Amino acid sequence: MASLAPSLWPRPGMRASIFSPGEGDPGHPGPADSAFSADARLVSEQFSQAPQKLAFYSWYGSARLFHFRVPPDTVLLRWLLQVSRGSGPTCTNVEITVYFRYGAPPVINPLGTSFPDNTSVQPSFFLKMLHSNASINISHPAPGDWFVAAHLPPSSHKIEVKGFVPTCAYIFQPDMLVVRVVEVSILEPDVPLPQTLLSHPSYLKVFVPEYTQELRLELQGCASNGSLGCPVRLTVGLATLPGNFQKVLTCSGPTQACHLLLPSPPWDRWLQVTAKSLAGPRVSVAFSAVAALTACRPWSVNFQHLLQSSPNQSSNASTGLLPPTPSYQDLDRRGRVGGGSFCLRSFPVLREDVDVVSVRFQPLDRVSVLVQSDMPSVMRLNLNTGMDSGGSLTISMRVNKTAIANTSVVACVTAASPLLSFNASLSCTTGIGGIRPRDQQALWLPMTRPSSSPAAFFQGHPLSLSASSPTANLIIPYPETDNWYLSLQLMCPERPEECEQASVLVETTLNLVPCLNDCGPYGQCLLLRRHGYLYAGCSCKAGWRGWSCTDNSTAQTAAQQKAAALLLTLSNLVFLAPIAISVHRSLLVEASVYAYTMFFSTFYHACDQPGEAVLCILNYDTLQYCDFLGSGVSIWVTVLCMARLKAALKYVLFLLGALVFAMSLQLDRRAAWNTMGPCLFAIVVMVTMWVYRCGRRRHCYPPSWQRWVFYLLPGISMAAVAITIYTSMMTSDNYYYTHSIWHMLLAGSAAFLLPPREQHTKPWACSQKLTCHYEICKNHRDELYTVT
Repeated sequence: MASLAPSLWPRPGMRASIFSPGEGDPGHPGPADSAFSADARLVSEQFSQAPQKLAFYSWYGSARLFHFRVPPDTVLLRWLLQVSRGSGPTCTNVEITVYFRYGAPPVINPLGTSFPDNTSVQPSFFLKMLHSNASINISHPAPGDWFVAAHLPPSSHKIEVKGFVPTCAYIFQPDMLVVRVVEVSILEPDVPLPQTLLSHPSYLKVFVPEYTQELRLELQGCASNGSLGCPVRLTVGLATLPGNFQKVLTCSGPTQACHLLLPSPPWDRWLQVTAKSLAGPRVSVAFSAVAALTACRPWSVNFQHLLQSSPNQSSNASTGLLPPTPSYQDLDRRGRVGGGSFCLRSFPVLREDVDVVSVRFQPLDRVSVLVQSDMPSVMRLNLNTGMDSGGSLTISMRVNKTAIANTSVVACVTAASPLLSFNASLSCTTGIGGIRPRDQQALWLPMTRPSSSPAAFFQGHPLSLSASSPTANLIIPYPETDNWYLSLQLMCPERPEECEQASVLVETTLNLVPCLNDCGPYGQCLLLRRHGYLYAGCSCKAGWRGWSCTDNSTAQTAAQQKAAALLLTLSNLVFLAPIAISVHRSLLVEASVYAYTMFFSTFYHACDQPGEAVLCILNYDTLQYCDFLGSGVSIWVTVLCMARLKAALKYVLFLLGALVFAMSLQLDRRAAWNTMGPCLFAIVVMVTMWVYRCGRRRHCYPPSWQRWVFYLLPGISMAAVAITIYTSMMTSDNYYYTHSIWHMLLAGSAAFLLPPREQHTKPWACSQKLTCHYEICKNHRDELYTVT
């Protein structure tokens, strides 16, 4: 299912509903709610999660993710979406986008950027809502993991100082209400199950074991009030978003039976079947449901070799426990051995967990996979641990050009079950079956919009190899939690007879990675967490965008990146001016603080660059912390130095301020008041001391008008412009030159605001006379005491 059309976006008081055909229409509750509420076999449960504050979208980490688990035998899933906002003047109605997906986090692209080459992406199911509540109904949802993601519109790329400007909080909370059936009839293979429909539907389910080649459902002996006819709608499978495992069979007309064939149904799970009468109220419909399964006999390539190579098992024990596997020589071209037919060639795969959301798959004891034309070669990739859907599945295949001169290899990557029959159109879909009613053709109604194969049970991801294209790659971001299968088969489109004796070895590289190529040189792969669930996303730099930071439509050129790096680093050399002035005026502590700030700011911005213009002498987080600490302490010591406090008191405040800055930046280094609070306190101390001196001396302090005109006013002006740029003018596009200006203004204001040397104070000031005609004198500059 793609997305709700704009005309179906929920308005206040409106609900968007997804039902099977005939159960309801989008946006209208229809008869489903009343039917569910009157059925005593159904129970309801509600699940909720803590609300989250929404953010404007800039990358995948901006979206807020919610993870739910739908219980088995659920017949109705209802999402209750609640949005609340603050009451401040900045709070306005904004459009909120909500995505839904089964099995994995939704793959979204609000910015319209490009994905990497060979990436297969299904369109996400989403809806847009304003400041209001909405609900969505999904009938017959698949049990398991469901994900909901929400975000605000794309951000303006303005760099806002946290806590400096009031912002509006938009809170989003989804609740999940499920209605599940507690009385389900089990369809056993080849055993007719009598059913009678009146006002309520019948809920059935059939278990599809592994290696099932085909599922055949049949309604036999249909009769409506004793007369011939089969007015029954049969819904088979489960709804998922954006795809679906669901097919609908409508039997109508004077027919007693109709069939539904499902080749390659999803393996190793219960398949839900719902039968609903179309005869109207008070009209009974009786029939017998029959399920027939066609087993698929796999030919395991390495099974016998593994048993023989096991040191803890003897050959006799292996033979007694498991049937022997035929060798390749015993298998004829029709896939038969000893009268038994095979439908696939199974290659066991070793799963190696490397790291978080990082898995390597490789065939056991084999580098290449043997591919022939008689049956598909299948590899199963175990991605059903529940923690594998937060990365990207990468598949790479390669074949020798000379070995595939007149042939081609077609491949299909599917979840739940492999593709067992490659048709002439090379369609990569499972469950392509027809409805075969007896005596008269029945009507088939799809649940969702038609795709390239409207009767497909599951749409896969196709690949192909040929002499002109000997390599093939596929990237699947956020694969669904399930067993995935790679099916390969040899095809000869021009001369089919050449394929009978041909075989090709295909080299495969199968990996699950957190981020493709670690987001490249212009991105950073970040591991995100929602409760206990982990998933990865790329944060891009230097104007690069996209899922894996491969979209260079707005990227900076190499010259721009070098210019940005030089501006951000060399602009810190302006701190040499306040360092030199401080040393000249014997303000050694202040000079050391400025030198510390210049050093760490230079190397922090050298490490913060993307691509090749990057140099990290320490850990990135350490450099950032030291840069923020140096900037705050530089302002602190400059203002306190202007206050002209006594030396002991000044140095005590220097030390206390550095400790306070270290603590506050450890709490939140991007909060505005963690830096502005101590600086405002220092300004209060300075103003207090100036006012005190003005009152004591009976004239303005500083007394010289030259000091005000040539030093204080330029320094204060530069500081005011720097604060304005830092708080309101920086964006991600102009950061490299606006932040460079901030560096130069900060250093320049410190050079202008540093107080001059006290010219009228003698180096040695005798502060106390003793009775023995000795004096205790103190040097204020060196803090030395002597007795004269």
